[in-house]
Amino acid sequence: MASRLARPHRTGIERSCVADEWVETSGPIDGVELFRAGLRGHPYSRHRHDVYAVGVTEAGAQAFHYRGTVERSAPGQVFVLHPDEPHDGWADGPDLLGYAQVYVAPARIADALPAITGRPTPLPFAAPVTDDPMLARTIRAAFQATTEPLALDALVLELAEGLLRCRATAARAPDRPSRFDLPALKRGREFLDDQPAVVRSSELEAVTGHDRYRFARQFRALYGTSPYRYSVMRRLDLARDKLSMGRPLAETANAAGFADQAHFTRMFKAAFGMTPGSYARLSRAPGPNPEP
Repeated sequence: MASRLARPHRTGIERSCVADEWVETSGPIDGVELFRAGLRGHPYSRHRHDVYAVGVTEAGAQAFHYRGTVERSAPGQVFVLHPDEPHDGWADGPDLLGYAQVYVAPARIADALPAITGRPTPLPFAAPVTDDPMLARTIRAAFQATTEPLALDALVLELAEGLLRCRATAARAPDRPSRFDLPALKRGREFLDDQPAVVRSSELEAVTGHDRYRFARQFRALYGTSPYRYSVMRRLDLARDKLSMGRPLAETANAAGFADQAHFTRMFKAAFGMTPGSYARLSRAPGPNPEP
């Protein structure tokens, strides 16, 4: 298998604090990232990412704009944000908002679904807020387990089962290609994983053996995002790791393949809802280690 972009391999959760706000993150590990936070106010502007975000509200209340409406999640409720869906997020009241969530790549969910359904299955389209105590327990338990490969595999399977339970039955799934060239899609995805730079369509055509439009359609149908968005997000993941290690913004932008710092800042904020400078301060800030 092709090598991945160089990233620090974290075996546990790292915690950072600003005043009484805090975050914990495992960093991306094989398509899975554990993220837990206690935040106030309106910390996230409108953004989108190319992974599922499956979480549980633990304290306070949260609200977010999603698909043309305002969704609210109370303690104990599960929220699901789908790949490439624009959203923001804020504490719905004066209390500290505490939540735990798992970011999981659509490819990991797609790989797990046939083991559950016994057949190739489209990515599930789950309701944005739901009551599912079993899925809530799965998310919380992930933070007590390790991030070893077998533990992450078990977590992905349980998340896939939960997404199938929570799927919005009234929603119409988008049209999908009748056949996938899975080996070609895997080659293309791994090529994008390995490229911390701008990728040309002709390069993907050479790697996959498909014209750019056929490949892009199959890629989006299987992985829930376009090849371009997938490439940008992998480069931004690399940038997050460098910022967490204290690397300068200009150096980070260059290492992740962005032409200039202004472009990098725009793309980073569009993906994560905050500027690279804000993320760097939050991830490295000294302070107490409160429990959520």
